[in-house]
Amino acid sequence: MSEPRHRLMDYVREEIMPHRFCVGCGCGTILNVFTNAVDELKLDPTKMVCVSGIGCSAWIPSPYFKADTLHTTHGRPIAFATGVKIMRPDLKVIVIAGDGDVAGIGGNHLIHAARRNIDLTVFLVNNMIYGMTGGQTAPTTPTGVKTTTSPHRNIEPPFQIAELVKAAGASFVSRWTTYHVFQLKKAMQQAIDKTGFSFIEIVSQCPDNYGRRIGLKSGVEMLKRFKEQAVRIAKAGEMSEEELEGRIIVGKLCDHDRPEFTFELRKITNEQVALIKKEAVG
Repeated sequence: MSEPRHRLMDYVREEIMPHRFCVGCGCGTILNVFTNAVDELKLDPTKMVCVSGIGCSAWIPSPYFKADTLHTTHGRPIAFATGVKIMRPDLKVIVIAGDGDVAGIGGNHLIHAARRNIDLTVFLVNNMIYGMTGGQTAPTTPTGVKTTTSPHRNIEPPFQIAELVKAAGASFVSRWTTYHVFQLKKAMQQAIDKTGFSFIEIVSQCPDNYGRRIGLKSGVEMLKRFKEQAVRIAKAGEMSEEELEGRIIVGKLCDHDRPEFTFELRKITNEQVALIKKEAVG
């Protein structure tokens, strides 16, 4: 007698499962949390478009998630997603990409999408390194860490990417780690439901190309570190800069409403079409 079919198999491409992520990688966890979030929201995958760029985390939606997907050029997933949303505002458009893809080469697209408040949901997977290409310094690599491009130590400060997106004008911003799976699932659901630009920074483990460089050789060791480093936003507000050194601030950074870009764009278009028709009749 065959085993009963798991409900989440409706959301993944069975022909290429199990996934090919490295042992201990957080991308598999994020795929799991994402499919659970979509399932609980009762979303129809045929009414969704997932967009990714280049890198390990780009494989979360493409090819594994069973929806229309755009696997785009490096740094351009938000640009492609913007085009999709403008032409098909009825669709849920979700970007899942890495810190290098979205905060590095694609950083300009990120801040302007947040400024415009385009109705996109962006999940940025922050593994603090360029994992797929050999472990180069990323815009989120902590100061002092040795990488293939900073063999003595990284002298650059990392982007505080969630704070940057909040300052740029996003409607919803939060940050969680792959240790906080239940909180992350709830945040994903809130972000998907939110009208306007919503953004979640997901701090994720990369044992192969980041963990071993800081003395943590397994995914379990990195998850334990996330648990130890995490501090909620409310508590962080009571701590000094010295106390926050090396900590990961988790929670919701903002959740507010303001005019959404594609709605306003359609309104202008409709006004102009009505004016042209009126002039033609007159």
